[in-house]
Amino acid sequence: MRIVYIGTGGIGMPALRALIARPGCEVAAAVTQPDRPAGRGNRPRASGVKLLAVERGIPVLQPEKMRDPAAVAGIAAFAPDVIVVMAYGQILPRAVLDLPRLACLNLHASLLPRHRGASPIQAAVAQGDGETGITVMYMAEGLDTGDILLARRLSIRENETAGTLHDRLADLAPAALADALDLLAAGAAPRIPQDDSFATFTSRLNREDGRIDWSRPACEIDRHIRAMNPWPVASAELPLADGGRARLKIFSAAIEPCGAGLPGTLQAADDRGIVMGTPEGAVRLLEVQGEGGRRMPAGEWQRGHAVAIGAR
Repeated sequence: MRIVYIGTGGIGMPALRALIARPGCEVAAAVTQPDRPAGRGNRPRASGVKLLAVERGIPVLQPEKMRDPAAVAGIAAFAPDVIVVMAYGQILPRAVLDLPRLACLNLHASLLPRHRGASPIQAAVAQGDGETGITVMYMAEGLDTGDILLARRLSIRENETAGTLHDRLADLAPAALADALDLLAAGAAPRIPQDDSFATFTSRLNREDGRIDWSRPACEIDRHIRAMNPWPVASAELPLADGGRARLKIFSAAIEPCGAGLPGTLQAADDRGIVMGTPEGAVRLLEVQGEGGRRMPAGEWQRGHAVAIGAR
């Protein structure tokens, strides 16, 4: 089975490694985004997909736009039986979807049709879902609208962050993909249409999405902080005694059920953290990072800053 793998994000790396090691399977080529500037030096950085493919001697394609006819022709030259896509970052045109002999499959990190779109892991944590999973679907031109081949479920743990859930879903993906390829090879792969009436949608996140809305209940703020960890990271501006404000990144918190008060009120600050009021309960900030500083316990941070207790 000749496979072209299309992906950029790290969540797909375990699946790609499994494909390379799969008996009777040949990864004929890997397609990934062009090298992008990253890091403090802003130097071009290759994706993990490219680095692994080069290491294993697999040809790499890096089209700027997948709709470019040259990009379509480049993939077609490898005559794939199956195209496997996970976390690529572009919508594939019909010309690419029609290339493989058997199927063009996408591995999506949610139980479709819930959480279609670019940030399903963060959405699952933020909305308090009890479970999520990996859905293997036949790709269509719409946004995660294709028929489902199979889905593998995963319970979301208490105090799960988007980062820990990302890693657990990445580890689940190879088994889901292996089962899907076995069904394809046997000619027994189902096609289950999605029920669009149950669809929810997520968008690509940016740094502003991390800002905390203190008018929300404490339980929602706690989920928001966990959903934004490790990126874009929850953030807030805390009032200081001198009238200024300190902008903080917030990596973890805990709910204080009995501390309800005016939203956004700085209720207390001690060695156990910083307590912020919400309409339902309070939130104790546990791990923070100030501008230009390092991550540290919130109790340690507040010892070096005169915060304004009672201010909003």
